[in-house]
Amino acid sequence: MPAASGLRMGCGLLSWSTENPAVVQKPKRAMLPVLIILFLASYGLMAMLVTEQGHTIDSQRWLIQSLFSDSNKLAHMQVKAVQKKNAEAQAQATAKDHSQTQTPPASGTRRDDAKSSHGTSKLHHALPKPPANDIMDVRRNVLTI
Repeated sequence: MPAASGLRMGCGLLSWSTENPAVVQKPKRAMLPVLIILFLASYGLMAMLVTEQGHTIDSQRWLIQSLFSDSNKLAHMQVKAVQKKNAEAQAQATAKDHSQTQTPPASGTRRDDAKSSHGTSKLHHALPKPPANDIMDVRRNVLTI
Protein backbone atom coordinates (compact mmCIF):
# COMPACT_ATOMS: atom_id res chain seq x y z
CA MET A 1 0.00 0.00 0.00
CA PRO A 2 1.27 3.42 -0.76
CA ALA A 3 2.24 5.68 2.13
CA ALA A 4 0.43 8.66 0.61
CA SER A 5 -2.95 7.25 1.56
CA GLY A 6 -2.19 7.73 5.22
CA LEU A 7 -2.52 4.11 6.22
CA ARG A 8 0.35 2.16 7.60
CA MET A 9 0.76 -1.57 8.02
CA GLY A 10 2.27 -2.64 11.25
CA CYS A 11 1.86 -5.92 13.12
CA GLY A 12 -1.03 -6.83 10.88
CA LEU A 13 -3.18 -3.82 11.95
CA LEU A 14 -4.07 -0.73 10.01
CA SER A 15 -3.50 2.61 11.71
CA TRP A 16 -3.61 6.28 10.70
CA SER A 17 -0.41 7.99 9.99
CA THR A 18 0.30 11.40 11.48
CA GLU A 19 2.73 12.13 8.68
CA ASN A 20 -0.01 13.18 6.23
CA PRO A 21 -0.58 16.98 6.41
CA ALA A 22 -3.99 16.74 4.65
CA VAL A 23 -5.63 15.20 7.74
CA VAL A 24 -6.64 18.01 10.15
CA GLN A 25 -7.72 17.19 13.69
CA LYS A 26 -10.46 19.29 15.31
CA PRO A 27 -9.61 20.93 18.61
CA LYS A 28 -11.12 19.24 21.67
CA ARG A 29 -12.97 22.34 22.84
CA ALA A 30 -14.86 23.13 19.65
CA MET A 31 -18.28 22.37 21.21
CA LEU A 32 -17.68 24.44 24.35
CA PRO A 33 -19.15 27.78 23.04
CA VAL A 34 -22.26 26.00 21.75
CA LEU A 35 -22.76 24.26 25.09
CA ILE A 36 -22.31 27.53 26.99
CA ILE A 37 -24.90 29.27 24.80
CA LEU A 38 -27.36 26.39 25.29
CA PHE A 39 -26.75 26.43 29.05
CA LEU A 40 -27.38 30.17 29.30
CA ALA A 41 -30.54 29.93 27.18
CA SER A 42 -31.91 27.08 29.28
CA TYR A 43 -31.02 28.92 32.50
CA GLY A 44 -32.85 32.01 31.24
CA LEU A 45 -35.91 29.97 30.31
CA MET A 46 -35.85 28.30 33.71
CA ALA A 47 -35.68 31.69 35.46
CA MET A 48 -38.66 32.92 33.41
CA LEU A 49 -40.60 29.77 34.29
CA VAL A 50 -39.96 30.24 38.02
CA THR A 51 -41.07 33.88 37.95
CA GLU A 52 -44.21 33.06 35.97
CA GLN A 53 -45.06 30.27 38.40
CA GLY A 54 -44.63 32.74 41.26
CA HIS A 55 -47.07 35.14 39.58
CA THR A 56 -49.52 32.30 38.97
CA ILE A 57 -49.35 31.16 42.59
CA ASP A 58 -49.90 34.71 43.83
CA SER A 59 -52.93 35.19 41.58
CA GLN A 60 -54.37 31.84 42.69
CA ARG A 61 -53.84 32.81 46.34
CA TRP A 62 -55.69 36.08 45.74
CA LEU A 63 -58.51 34.23 43.97
CA ILE A 64 -58.87 31.70 46.79
CA GLN A 65 -58.97 34.46 49.41
CA SER A 66 -61.55 36.36 47.38
CA LEU A 67 -63.74 33.29 46.96
CA PHE A 68 -63.41 32.48 50.66
CA SER A 69 -64.54 35.96 51.70
CA ASP A 70 -67.41 35.79 49.18
CA SER A 71 -68.41 32.40 50.59
CA ASN A 72 -68.37 33.80 54.14
CA LYS A 73 -70.53 36.76 53.07
CA LEU A 74 -72.98 34.43 51.32
CA ALA A 75 -73.23 32.16 54.35
CA HIS A 76 -73.82 35.20 56.57
CA MET A 77 -76.55 36.45 54.22
CA GLN A 78 -78.19 33.01 54.22
CA VAL A 79 -78.17 32.89 58.02
CA LYS A 80 -79.74 36.35 58.14
CA ALA A 81 -82.40 35.29 55.60
CA VAL A 82 -83.28 32.19 57.61
CA GLN A 83 -83.44 34.21 60.83
CA LYS A 84 -85.65 36.78 59.13
CA LYS A 85 -87.91 34.05 57.76
CA ASN A 86 -88.18 32.42 61.18
CA ALA A 87 -88.89 35.78 62.83
CA GLU A 88 -91.64 36.51 60.29
CA ALA A 89 -93.16 33.06 60.75
CA GLN A 90 -93.05 33.47 64.53
CA ALA A 91 -94.60 36.94 64.28
CA GLN A 92 -97.38 35.59 62.05
CA ALA A 93 -98.01 32.70 64.44
CA THR A 94 -98.21 35.00 67.46
CA ALA A 95 -100.47 37.39 65.55
CA LYS A 96 -102.70 34.48 64.56
CA ASP A 97 -102.83 33.21 68.14
CA HIS A 98 -103.73 36.69 69.43
CA SER A 99 -106.45 37.11 66.82
CA GLN A 100 -107.93 33.67 67.61
CA THR A 101 -107.98 34.28 71.37
CA GLN A 102 -109.53 37.74 71.05
CA THR A 103 -112.30 36.83 68.60
CA PRO A 104 -114.11 33.47 68.76
CA PRO A 105 -114.59 31.66 65.47
CA ALA A 106 -117.69 32.81 63.65
CA SER A 107 -118.53 29.50 62.02
CA GLY A 108 -122.01 28.18 62.70
CA THR A 109 -121.52 24.48 62.11
CA ARG A 110 -120.70 22.10 64.87
CA ARG A 111 -118.23 20.20 62.69
CA ASP A 112 -116.06 23.29 62.06
CA ASP A 113 -116.17 24.13 65.77
CA ALA A 114 -115.01 20.62 66.62
CA LYS A 115 -112.16 20.79 64.16
CA SER A 116 -110.96 24.17 65.36
CA SER A 117 -111.25 23.29 69.03
CA HIS A 118 -109.58 19.93 68.40
CA GLY A 119 -106.63 21.60 66.63
CA THR A 120 -106.12 24.23 69.32
CA SER A 121 -106.56 21.77 72.16
CA LYS A 122 -103.53 19.84 70.97
CA LEU A 123 -101.46 22.98 71.12
CA HIS A 124 -102.43 23.80 74.70
CA HIS A 125 -102.07 20.33 76.21
CA ALA A 126 -99.08 19.89 78.46
CA LEU A 127 -96.74 16.97 78.05
CA PRO A 128 -97.45 14.02 80.32
CA LYS A 129 -95.47 14.03 83.54
CA PRO A 130 -92.95 11.28 84.19
CA PRO A 131 -93.78 8.83 86.97
CA ALA A 132 -92.85 9.99 90.44
CA ASN A 133 -91.23 6.75 91.56
CA ASP A 134 -87.96 5.34 90.25
CA ILE A 135 -89.32 1.91 89.40
CA MET A 136 -88.47 1.04 85.84
CA ASP A 137 -91.19 -0.16 83.54
CA VAL A 138 -90.11 -3.57 82.26
CA ARG A 139 -92.26 -3.27 79.15
CA ARG A 140 -90.23 -0.29 77.94
CA ASN A 141 -86.84 -1.73 78.76
CA VAL A 142 -84.76 -1.85 75.59
CA LEU A 143 -82.27 -4.67 75.30
CA THR A 144 -79.21 -4.05 73.19
CA ILE A 145 -76.34 -6.31 72.32
